[in-house]
Amino acid sequence: MSEKKQQVSRRQFLNYTLTGVGGFMAASMLAPMVRFAIDPVLKASTSGEMQPVVDVSEITTDPQRFEWTVKQVDAWYTSDVTHSAWVYKNEKDEIIPLSPICKHLGCTVNWAGNESYPDQFFCPCHDGRYFKDGKNVPDTPPNAPLDLYEFEVKDGTLYLGKPVPREGV
Repeated sequence: MSEKKQQVSRRQFLNYTLTGVGGFMAASMLAPMVRFAIDPVLKASTSGEMQPVVDVSEITTDPQRFEWTVKQVDAWYTSDVTHSAWVYKNEKDEIIPLSPICKHLGCTVNWAGNESYPDQFFCPCHDGRYFKDGKNVPDTPPNAPLDLYEFEVKDGTLYLGKPVPREGV
């Protein structure tokens, strides 16, 4: 048997070289796009951080609206975002922090916002109503109760986190 040397032809060499260079160029263009796409997953979440909102001594049995501001960073743009919550103490002296965002269309609810329903949260966008505890009134547009904020009390100050959805009635 004769041994034949396997030689690469000029055409094969150029084909391999151009394929390799083209693959390297494509990978170098796609790498930043892939990094951009998965970057939010790799960043630590700051949404769970508790923010100081109000002194506990200011909270009454009637719902009061409290607002606080957090810094939000979107890529290179930093802005101040204002959040709000309806906060009150129930009969057991427990703090109830409710989200003001209606579960039907996302409008903002008001406490005693309608003279016909003085002790309920009222959404003016679609006549949605919620009881004081945030549960939706049956046969009204909202199909779920208002969200409750995560909260903790430290040194006499109420700290709120992110809103947590509750199950429907």
